[in-house]
Amino acid sequence: MSINLNDPNILEAKEATKIWGVSEGYVRKTVSQSSKKFSEGTVRKFGKQWVVTAEGTEQATGKRILEKII
Repeated sequence: MSINLNDPNILEAKEATKIWGVSEGYVRKTVSQSSKKFSEGTVRKFGKQWVVTAEGTEQATGKRILEKII
């Protein structure tokens, strides 16, 4: 499976905090401890950095993400 890292729907934890309105620690804790909330391929850890897709964010929070926050 190929991942397009330039896809604007891929968010790092810091970007997800802006969408969720919570701390970066909360986002990291959610993705690391609640992996069942995310469909396969919607969240991944690269070294120490968590990356989540907009789809994964929507699944975990129930909030619809219309576009990536830059």
